[in-house]
Parts: sequence; C-alpha cells; structure tokens
Amino acid sequence: MALKAGIVGLPNVGKSTLFNAVSNSAKAQASNYRFCTIEPNVGLVNVPDERLDTLAKIVNPERILPTTIEFVDIAGLVKGAAKGEGLGNKFLANIREVDAIIHVIRCFEDDNILRDEGAINPVGDKEIIDTELQLKDLESVEKKIQRVEKLAKNDPKQKAMLDVLLKCKDHLEKGLNIRALQLDGEDAAAVADLFLLTQKPVLYVANVDESAILTGNRFSQALQDMAKQEGAEVIVMNNNIEAQITEMEDPADKELFLGEYGLTEPGLNRLIRAAYQLLNLATYFTAGVQEVRAWTIQKGWKAPQAAGVIHTDFEKGFIKAEVIAYADYVELGGENGAKEKGKLRIEGKEYVVADGDVMHFRFNV
Repeated sequence: MALKAGIVGLPNVGKSTLFNAVSNSAKAQASNYRFCTIEPNVGLVNVPDERLDTLAKIVNPERILPTTIEFVDIAGLVKGAAKGEGLGNKFLANIREVDAIIHVIRCFEDDNILRDEGAINPVGDKEIIDTELQLKDLESVEKKIQRVEKLAKNDPKQKAMLDVLLKCKDHLEKGLNIRALQLDGEDAAAVADLFLLTQKPVLYVANVDESAILTGNRFSQALQDMAKQEGAEVIVMNNNIEAQITEMEDPADKELFLGEYGLTEPGLNRLIRAAYQLLNLATYFTAGVQEVRAWTIQKGWKAPQAAGVIHTDFEKGFIKAEVIAYADYVELGGENGAKEKGKLRIEGKEYVVADGDVMHFRFNV
C-alpha cells in the first residue's frame, strides 16, 4: 500500500520546487507564473529507512527495495478556487484522490517572486487554502444532505447519516476543518464516499530562506504556533536547496553540501518520514538472499493482513508467521543467530505486527 500525498498551496510558494526535490522519477516545471503546472505531476520517492541498510549488511542480498510514497504536485490554488477561479475546480478534484495533504507555505521574502496576496503572511495564506477546501467540502456535504433528507424520514440508518452530515455542515460553515471532528466508526462511514478535503491529515512545510534553515524565522514560527493549536506538524526547509541536493549523484558531494549549511540530513528525509507517520503507518521487513524489502502496513494490522500486502494469496492461505524483532535480528547477526537464541517466534492470525519486525509467512496455495 503506497501513501499518496498531494502538495498544495498558493501560487509561487515553492510547491513544484519541492516536488522536484522529492521525486527522482519525474520533474515538475518550476516557473515564476501562475498555473504553470496544468496537469498534476506524479512521482514516487523512497521512504528513507536506515534499518534496510543494516539488514542488507547482514544478509548481503541481490537487491534492496524500500517502501515508497507517491507525491502529486497540484497547481497553485487561489482565492475563489472553490467557485472555479483560476483552474480551481480541476485541481480540487485532484486533491480528492490523495491520502494526505502537504501544504507548502511561503515563509521568505523575495521581491523577485510574484505574490498577489500582499505582505508575507503564513497564517493568512494557510487560511485562504483552508477556506477554499472548506467551501468545496460544504458543497459536497450539502448535495448529499439533499439526497438523504427524504430517505431519513423512514429509515433510522439514513437518519443517523443525516445527523452526521448536518454536524459536518455546521462545522464547515463555522470555518472549521472536518478532521477536527475526529469522525470514526459509522460517523466516518457516513461521509466516506465524499472524500472530504478537510478531513485528510495535513502536514505543513515552511519554505524559508537559506539563512533560516536551521533556526527558522518569524514567519515559520507564526506557522508553527498556528499548527500547534490544531495538532499538526511543521517541517522547516528551503525547497531550492533540497532540489539541489536531490540532483547530486556523488554521496560525498552531497555530504559536503549538507555540511556547508550545518545539516546532518536533507530536510526532505524529515518530510518523507513525517508524511509516512501522518497516516499511522508502520514498516515490516522480509530478508533473504534475493532481496531485503520494506513493506508498508497500517499500525495495528494483524499478521494475515500484513501478509496480504505481499500477495492476496498470502492472506487467504495464511497459516503462521515466523517473526524476529528487528533489534534481535541485528544483535544476533541474522536469522540463524536468532533461531539459536530462541528469538524466532511462530505467530498466528491474531498477532499484531510490530514496526520493524522481520517476517516470513507460511501459507497454503
């Protein structure tokens, strides 16, 4: 299961530059004019995980396969996008397809980069995008209310659904995001078919100038203060520098470049890990001479579900799972060492997979 994250924001805040940094398989056009990104650009990026390299040193596999995140670069939204301003409706439709939103916000001053919204105002910019997404969600909710109202008179299930929809409508009309309602169970199911934009988890990227990479600035601090109130995370980075780092092929050059800015790793790595965690995901590993591979699952999944990520037949015919905790696998030098010390466990269908587990599945074909 691949996480799909949409990069959004106002025009000229660094969205496409960030996309260029995160994607090695596609490049978006980064130009200083509105709507330069007409179709959403899509690219896959590996999730950095040092555990893969550690396992590979023990196993010496033919190949190493990390798990990935799919990033979608969506053109800049403007005030009035929900009503079709700019290319709003088209791009808002693209956002519906993603699992999480990466909201890039300008936190730097530069007279050479166009800005129609006036003085730099990260919180105000965030609110413009929020409003457009809320208005689009309100439109979706109101349409469904019209469909459900008649049925709700004689159907208790439809009445319960209508109650949830009305609660969402009231929330949106107050200028609030649906994710703040923390809908779950049947309440979440009532609006699941709407793919509400403001229900999606969000991660903010404060695009700062070079001098603020390590310390942030007053703009990024204002954004962080706002994000703290809604329980969201802010990643501070300079998107232009991240794009330069991505283009470097020599690891030594990359390390030297990072050192010049006092960085220990690319900000991109922090962003990808944060996006991965945003959806409550976990990783387990398979390790053999052919490959060492990372697999993405939802936290709390049981062994058969985890097996199904490899192949549906694994889940259908699941018998048992051989499990070694990552720390034991490393400490004892691999599978044989873990077996000798009694650290290889045989787990059944009710086993909840732990992040980092090294697993091998037994199944019937």
